Amino acid sequence: MSTVNTVGFGTGPFSRAAALVHTLLTVEALFLATVGPGLAGLPALGPDPANLPLAAVCLAPLGPAASAALYALHHRSRDLTDLHPARAFARGLHLNALPSLKLWAPLSAWLTVIVFTLTHFAATGLPLWWAVLLAVVGAAGLLWGAHALVLTSLFTFRARDTARLAAYFLLRRRRVTLAAASLLVLAAGLTLALTEALTAVLAAPLLLSLLRWSRPVIVETQEEFTA
Repeated sequence: MSTVNTVGFGTGPFSRAAALVHTLLTVEALFLATVGPGLAGLPALGPDPANLPLAAVCLAPLGPAASAALYALHHRSRDLTDLHPARAFARGLHLNALPSLKLWAPLSAWLTVIVFTLTHFAATGLPLWWAVLLAVVGAAGLLWGAHALVLTSLFTFRARDTARLAAYFLLRRRRVTLAAASLLVLAAGLTLALTEALTAVLAAPLLLSLLRWSRPVIVETQEEFTA
């Protein structure tokens, strides 16, 4: 008697693809709903560098929203019959809103100072290499923030411990750092060439890419820094 191998409903490749699409769309919608009020205020500010502090305030929900999205994407189900992305996003927002804001707010303030200084650099009278140094520091801050975002979204550490781990992985996992840099360049390119709205709409796929590239960081953190 022959045996027929069957795949249960919700576990096949098409079901997994549909589950991924459903999760991405749900997470994207919830991400936009979380950051939407702040993003809506950005066009009213205009391009004046003096509005940079107000822009940073408008972007304050970005850190918690991205953290909640990473949490939901990390805990997503591959089974079409067992999808709860909205519940996972809400849980991630509840767990990570304050921890992520503790890291996002100082980083946002620091980047605001750097951008404001660079936009008024001619008035400082400093040599050009200072501008290059500030740009490098700002880029390093963004990459550190990418590591910190993943860590604070998936693990429960004190803010200072997360900050130290993010700095550690910045050089320890250079391939992950390079991948994060590529995603940041892609996001910046989309914003400059087209519109910041497109970058926001593609937030879920970009964060999923960051999550997948950060797998070595996640595994090492689980094995070496958690009980």
